[in-house]
Amino acid sequence: MKATETKLKGCFILEPTKFGDSRGYFFESFNEQTFNKLTGTETHFVQDNQSYSTRGVLRGLHAQAGEHAQAKLVRVLEGKVIDVAVDARPGSETFGQHVAVELSAENNVQLFVPRGFLHGFVVLSDTATFFYKCDNFYNKAAECGVKFDDPELGIDWGMSADELIISDKDQVLPTFSEVFNK
Repeated sequence: MKATETKLKGCFILEPTKFGDSRGYFFESFNEQTFNKLTGTETHFVQDNQSYSTRGVLRGLHAQAGEHAQAKLVRVLEGKVIDVAVDARPGSETFGQHVAVELSAENNVQLFVPRGFLHGFVVLSDTATFFYKCDNFYNKAAECGVKFDDPELGIDWGMSADELIISDKDQVLPTFSEVFNK
């Protein structure tokens, strides 16, 4: 596996070593020892989540606040998405900046999103099955988020606004400045 740190400290793009032959392919998608060595962390995942969405569905930007913050290791099992991580760690040199990575069943790329980040994705293919590991348990009371189209963040979701399908909950999220008093 190859790990490349993005411009956001602690946020990594992970590419598995894939072995293939006439029968198909094999790759190790996660190994805790390898993962922690490559990322320099001591992350222990405790919960796996999976979602299925159709083209244009945008989920985000979400996080868990305080002691319920979660680091996530995200990947796509079927389809293709643009995955976005926003640094929401006050005091970070890259506070308010984001990275966007194409994740697909074809490229098998994963993104490690550390605690203190907002996260979201949009589906580019007809459908997508999105899978992620979390290092902390979900807590409904700790849910927080920022509006996906906040001009201050300037995220290019790769689709026009009229193609996006946004939940009612995500449409009324506050801006980054409203949440973080930037």
